[in-house]
Amino acid sequence: MAMRLTCDVVVVGAGAVGAACALYAARAGLDVSVVDRDPVAGGTTGAGEGNLLVSDKDPGPELELALYSAGLWARLADEFGPAIEYEPKGGLVVAKTPGELSALHGLAERQRAAGVDADRADARELGELEPHLAPGLAGGVLYPQDAQVMPALAAAHLIRASGARLHAGRTVTGVLRGRDGAVRGVRTAQGDIHAPAVVNAAGTWGGELAALAGVHLPVLPRRGFVLVTEPLPRMVRHKVYAADYVADVASDSAALRASPVVEGTAAGPVLIGATRERVGFDRRLSLPAVRALAAGAIGLFPVLERVRALRTYAGFRPYLPDHLPAIGPDPRVPGLLHACGHEGAGIGLATGTGQLIAQALTGKATELDLGPFRPDRFGTPGTPSPTSGGETP
Repeated sequence: MAMRLTCDVVVVGAGAVGAACALYAARAGLDVSVVDRDPVAGGTTGAGEGNLLVSDKDPGPELELALYSAGLWARLADEFGPAIEYEPKGGLVVAKTPGELSALHGLAERQRAAGVDADRADARELGELEPHLAPGLAGGVLYPQDAQVMPALAAAHLIRASGARLHAGRTVTGVLRGRDGAVRGVRTAQGDIHAPAVVNAAGTWGGELAALAGVHLPVLPRRGFVLVTEPLPRMVRHKVYAADYVADVASDSAALRASPVVEGTAAGPVLIGATRERVGFDRRLSLPAVRALAAGAIGLFPVLERVRALRTYAGFRPYLPDHLPAIGPDPRVPGLLHACGHEGAGIGLATGTGQLIAQALTGKATELDLGPFRPDRFGTPGTPSPTSGGETP
């Protein structure tokens, strides 16, 4: 007897990327189910700042995806209005020394050639853009295309708008496959969900889900902390960060790296990042990381020294060794698609990823080349290499 399908596609993961995959797949005419062991945005998305950035990316596939995604986010902002707290506030990258500024200008020139809006700002103009900035900075670059959303709200609204069936609190324990090796759905503790396609949007658990399907995807967690201040009048107008942040994003170091990132929010609190370190899934508070955040933020905005920090939280960025996400069909398992490994850029890249996944699901030519994002580009060792620690998705 033929297996009765539950839906056309199962999206595993209810974070921003999974939500965008559900939305665009549904709008392409597919019947979608979303499965997550946690609530919507219960993982990395709920611990993110909501950055939609082009400023921190070198020219190449990720920047192309970021620009593509930025256009889609702007359209969704028109649709959802203030519900997702979309703010096209722009990013301001600042340099402390003439040497840093020269390197930053070089990056901006390369980005302009790739379609990014990037405007130089001298020391005087920095003060006009951000009156509370520390004096003595060499200069910076303003990126008008940078924006921000409230990530948990965005994920929730995208899933709701998709009309997908949401199965929150259901742990995926297996990926169902037929005799031909093709995907037939997923197994959960509450029962099977049958579908001819499964999208792996499981974030830091993407490697675990891939292993359940019998393939290797070396996703690792990279921990980051964020400090949240008391609600304030709008003191920080843009997303402001130091030029060395770009180097920290691209670093392969497992050790703690911290560079100041400061931004206001629509609700009033100032968010302060960003740290990166590979410590598995250890959520324990790191005083060195938090102190580094506070010191970096005060270095950029001395006025923050008198402001109270109300809380801090940690999240895990889904990190792949070449710093590019895995997006698209997996040639090793027919019907399995991946949409994970975006590291700290998952919110910003979610819309483009979701649209590309929907195009692949419906057999359309994708608007961006998926070659650089191939999920099988890391090879296939003798046995899948699961990520360290924790549960399966």
